[in-house]
Amino acid sequence: MKQYIAAAVSLFVLSQPVWADVKVDDPWVRATVPHQKVTGAFMRLTSSEDAKLVAAGSPVAGTVEIHEMAMEKDVMKMRPVAAVPLPGGQAVELKPGAHHVMLLDLRKPLQPGDTVPLVLTVEGRNGKRETIEVQAPVRPLGTMGGAGHER
Repeated sequence: MKQYIAAAVSLFVLSQPVWADVKVDDPWVRATVPHQKVTGAFMRLTSSEDAKLVAAGSPVAGTVEIHEMAMEKDVMKMRPVAAVPLPGGQAVELKPGAHHVMLLDLRKPLQPGDTVPLVLTVEGRNGKRETIEVQAPVRPLGTMGGAGHER
């Protein structure tokens, strides 16, 4: 009898969708100058179902946080956030001046042409978490958006 219950539970668990499919487009990291210990990572995330970006990591940084830029009493401030909502079917831009991934305590300067490995943790509405590995090219200082949009 226990075998039948275990088999039924296994079939139920296996038949449940793991979570939403999340597509990562145009990931990139801003280059740094010597002795600079922080930079940002940017990308476009599109989830097939409601989900949220809850964490990020990278071996190039001692700490990685999800941040937002927001106006507070006419002053632009940057602060960490617990998550970035990913509404199903809608692209969410992680970009300069808005939500982004902050790489802190960099282990070395990042130069244009380098590639930064990132691991994103996404949580589906069912509470299950999954990681996504991303290879983000480093773009020159002054880059404000997608490829070729430099200022």
